Amino acid sequence: MIKVLSAGLYSTIQDLGRFGFQGIGVPYSGAMDDRAARLANALLGNDENNAVIEQTMVGVKLMFEIDTCIAITGAEMQAKIDNKALELNKSVLVNKGSVLSFGGLKRGIRGYIGVIGGFQTPLVLGSRSMYPNITVSHILKAGDELKVIPLKKESLNQHAHLKVDRTYLDSKILEVFQGPEFEFLTKVQQEQLFNSVFHVSKLNNRMAYQLEELLENNLDPILTSGVLPGTVQLTPSGKLIVLMRDCQTTGGYPRVLQLKEEAIAVLGQKKFMDEIKFKLLKY
Repeated sequence: MIKVLSAGLYSTIQDLGRFGFQGIGVPYSGAMDDRAARLANALLGNDENNAVIEQTMVGVKLMFEIDTCIAITGAEMQAKIDNKALELNKSVLVNKGSVLSFGGLKRGIRGYIGVIGGFQTPLVLGSRSMYPNITVSHILKAGDELKVIPLKKESLNQHAHLKVDRTYLDSKILEVFQGPEFEFLTKVQQEQLFNSVFHVSKLNNRMAYQLEELLENNLDPILTSGVLPGTVQLTPSGKLIVLMRDCQTTGGYPRVLQLKEEAIAVLGQKKFMDEIKFKLLKY
């Protein structure tokens, strides 16, 4: 077991998501920065869909009751093992009795902890991703005990190195495609979307990111239609809302843009008042 001594600000168990149940209103969920989650698993030789811990802005504190290997990826949160600095993006052996903790946030906002074999929390509808009313708990809490697979000696063998590109953590560019209602915007509105700098609102979480600046909106509401993580909706007030991993499965606001999958990870590492720009891609 790995015991949660402190759960940080908002920490959850996530894999790559819950698929096949959107028709009954179940969100996809999954890691906000799936790039970092996949990297943690790759560093450990895990399946890319193994469950990891996602922590937001403030890191967890864990006590290890078993020898294992971990990898820390994503945001720079000054990880430490027994108060000794821990290198990011590397497989690290952790001994029984050791304590993992985190310091102040330096870059990005979401960090990931992978463990050999993945965290063995309950599988619900094909996924371990935490979500309210789907899993027993939707966040980690102090006192939680997380089951992991015992370490095998062969797990320590390393035969490859990964080159890690972390420039996306600093990128302001969100690559997007046209949404289903994009053509209903005027040319001026379309140009404003791609020539403006937007800022992340304080209203941002795993469900959606609102943007500060308004876009003039004269579009009629649409019939409730399917939406996805990365769908950019335009509200009657002119607010742009970018749906994220825990978003609903349908919505009635015009869908003016759709983020490229990799752009969701970029936005998932942004905090209040960070700048972003949309860059249009062709299908």
